Amino acid sequence: MFLLSIPGEPILSKRKFNIIHRRESFAMKYYSTNNANHKVDLKEAVIKGLAPDQGLYMPENTPTLPAAFFDRLPGLSFREMGYEIIGALFSEDLSPEQIKALVDHTLTFDAPLVQVEEDVYSLELFHGPTLAFKDFGARFCSKLMSMLQDKREIKVLVATSGDTGSAVANGFFGVDGVEVIILYPSGKVSQLQEKQFTTLGGNIRAIEVAGVFDDCQKMVKQAFLDPELNNKMLLTSANSINIARWIPQCLYYFYAYSRLPEKDKKIVFSVPSGNFGNLAAGILAERMGLPITYFVAATNINKVVPDYLQGEEFMAKPSLQTISNSMDVGNPSNFYRLLALFGNDESKLKEKVKGYFYTDNMTRESMLKVKSQTGYTMDPHGAVAYLGLRDFMSAHPGAFSGVFLETAHPGKFRQVVEETLAIQLDLPERLQAFMEKEKKAEKMENDYLEFKKYLLTI
Repeated sequence: MFLLSIPGEPILSKRKFNIIHRRESFAMKYYSTNNANHKVDLKEAVIKGLAPDQGLYMPENTPTLPAAFFDRLPGLSFREMGYEIIGALFSEDLSPEQIKALVDHTLTFDAPLVQVEEDVYSLELFHGPTLAFKDFGARFCSKLMSMLQDKREIKVLVATSGDTGSAVANGFFGVDGVEVIILYPSGKVSQLQEKQFTTLGGNIRAIEVAGVFDDCQKMVKQAFLDPELNNKMLLTSANSINIARWIPQCLYYFYAYSRLPEKDKKIVFSVPSGNFGNLAAGILAERMGLPITYFVAATNINKVVPDYLQGEEFMAKPSLQTISNSMDVGNPSNFYRLLALFGNDESKLKEKVKGYFYTDNMTRESMLKVKSQTGYTMDPHGAVAYLGLRDFMSAHPGAFSGVFLETAHPGKFRQVVEETLAIQLDLPERLQAFMEKEKKAEKMENDYLEFKKYLLTI
């Protein structure tokens, strides 16, 4: 297993001691994107979630996987490659047994690569418990957090524009010592998404905020920086701002590459983007050696990053509501991770990542066209990614194999998909079961003081 052994030493108890000693002495440090001199260990980065200066944590070093690993990649199972990738990233902090447990808990479902058109593939990331890509990160995060926590109960604060809430709620449901509080914008997530995180009960609480996603995210960040709250309780996040949610998303980029039938062409990945954690995870995979030539950052009309990639100044804006609501983000937190992955060199970022944005009408037209011509059904987020991929490949005819990320099952956006395609979708039993449950959520104004009072009283 890569980086989980020390070459040239006998398999004796002394070797085990040396591995433990190395882990304690040279464990990976994680720095803040706002201050590279602020560094913490893995436990603090995961449990705190956000740095005190509001920066996002990044690994101090990005390991490069050896050429031999990529030669073996097509013959490895998803879990087998997961052991080696997560081992390369975390072996200085976790034992081989812990790494295996993390990967086994995370990768319990497939991520099929489906050919849609010539040289165009859909990476289906919706085969997990909540039928969305965030199941990967949420399951990894819950398992790692349970490994690292001490005896204090953790309160996990989550802002969601849709799929994060359902993935985190189901990933953490029933986990001892963890209480999850999910904030979501009233009327701006699909009914099915809402049901998936408001009907569980137990250690999962939901707050319906009179505002937009950015308001929810701002309240969560304020709580993390509130001295009174942090003196009285242990707060953390399971949004993609947390490295334990973000890093494991790199796994399915390796898996998709390994399953491409032809690798003689350059490869481009198109990622539907809102808070930009998913795209940043793909770039992390590329930094580790995965041969991805370009990335496409595909958004809806919340286009602050595409505008930036086209030469405008990065400037947060109020988010606008669209049919691809999980991408309705006007101030994407992970933008600063994108920069950090390129050493804060804007020119390198803009060379590697190309930005495109699309209206709801364009999204619907794409869904209908692909369905009628190929029979493939896309959800609105996958459709945005498909559009970005097609536009990029049209500018580079015949040169690329392209993969777009289909991040959610079409049934999670049933009304939009059925209206657009004039069909009736059969919901998977897992989704139908949520629809029959009773919603339980606290209603709250967009008021941090009200939210703080709520946290102090539960």
